[in-house]
Amino acid sequence: MIKNTLNALFMFAATLLLVSLWIATTAAWGAGGTVTDPTGTAPDRYVYYPGTEPLAKDEIRIVACGTGMPSARRGQAATCFLVETGNGDKFIFDIGSGSMANLASLMIPYQYLDKLFLTHLHTDHMGDLDSLWAGGWTAGRPNALRVWGPSGAREDMGTEYSMENFLRHANWDYMTRAVNISPGPGGIETTEFDYKGVNQVVYQENGVTIRSIPAVHAGDGPVSYILEYAGLKIVVGGDTFPNKWFLEHARNADLVIHEAFTSPDLFVELYNMPPGLAWRACCAFHTSGQAFGKIISTLKPRHAVAYHFLNEEATRYSLYDDIRETYDGPLSMATDLMVWNITKDGIRERMAAVTDEAWSVPGEAIQPGPERGRISEYTKYILDGRWDEGAQPAQKQMLDEFSEKYGLQDQDWRKQMMQQQE
Repeated sequence: MIKNTLNALFMFAATLLLVSLWIATTAAWGAGGTVTDPTGTAPDRYVYYPGTEPLAKDEIRIVACGTGMPSARRGQAATCFLVETGNGDKFIFDIGSGSMANLASLMIPYQYLDKLFLTHLHTDHMGDLDSLWAGGWTAGRPNALRVWGPSGAREDMGTEYSMENFLRHANWDYMTRAVNISPGPGGIETTEFDYKGVNQVVYQENGVTIRSIPAVHAGDGPVSYILEYAGLKIVVGGDTFPNKWFLEHARNADLVIHEAFTSPDLFVELYNMPPGLAWRACCAFHTSGQAFGKIISTLKPRHAVAYHFLNEEATRYSLYDDIRETYDGPLSMATDLMVWNITKDGIRERMAAVTDEAWSVPGEAIQPGPERGRISEYTKYILDGRWDEGAQPAQKQMLDEFSEKYGLQDQDWRKQMMQQQE
């Protein structure tokens, strides 16, 4: 009886709080967002503030963390899309050069950023793998990074080969961090699937299904992905010439992301490409604006997103006009940190407001500690070069205060560290 009464009082108090918030909001903003109070807050119809909007159970949010090309530009990273589903899952589709800074600016705990799906192995789609791998490891990811990607026509052209050799490339990084942090989160668990599979399921957990279809780009291997959740369907197209698999399996989608390449003329003028290469790049193994419009107008999604072009004043309008020659439906010309919220009721486009100085945010998971007995990567030659007689007295008070603050007084961390290193 008492418990039921307390529950009722709690619900009554919660209802009063929600009503108060609603009254305060409507007092500051009238119908249509009219300002009626100078201390009111602005409506969020233009801006997404990361970390302030929980997703509904039946909702998907997509953030463009990179939309550009292989050439490094301060204002636009290469391909990367973060997809968040209402069950709490987060999926990274590609991690192109420069995109990790945008992904990090969203301040999502790294324990949730452990699922990476690669469309193909060009560096503008995987060039920031090192930053996601090491950044998540040093910021508390408790497990190995999980990577899904296509096979290749040969063993040495597939995702598994690429990840194995990435770890060889990063071996010094891995071995030294494995001693001082924890070895497990520094691993990569690779799931390689057949690039020729048509609408094959490559991931299925917690109500999310991800399928792959082949793509036509530069050689055998590339794919596009289809994600289905809560009755919603989104398509993340990798680099590709328009193809029959996309036309068949990207139908009835809520949102379709597909590349749209700048015209050959602009590649010659602005990108210093030889005319022959500009023609092939635009229109042989990528998708021109006109071809993008044709495939999207055939598919008729609720919303289309064009990406993979250098989005600036000199390019976006001409490409938009190219697309509009063959498509007149809902369209986003993607740029970094553009956001789409997708529900059955509608699709909302905004820009994310982020900080350039974001720190990682802790999650609920606890990363394993250092592995006991693991051999140090120091040699006596380097350790003999330490200047302990000067540095240790200088930092002793600071470290003593730190130890007292965190209950480490009874543990001689410096001595343990030195014993491990000798």
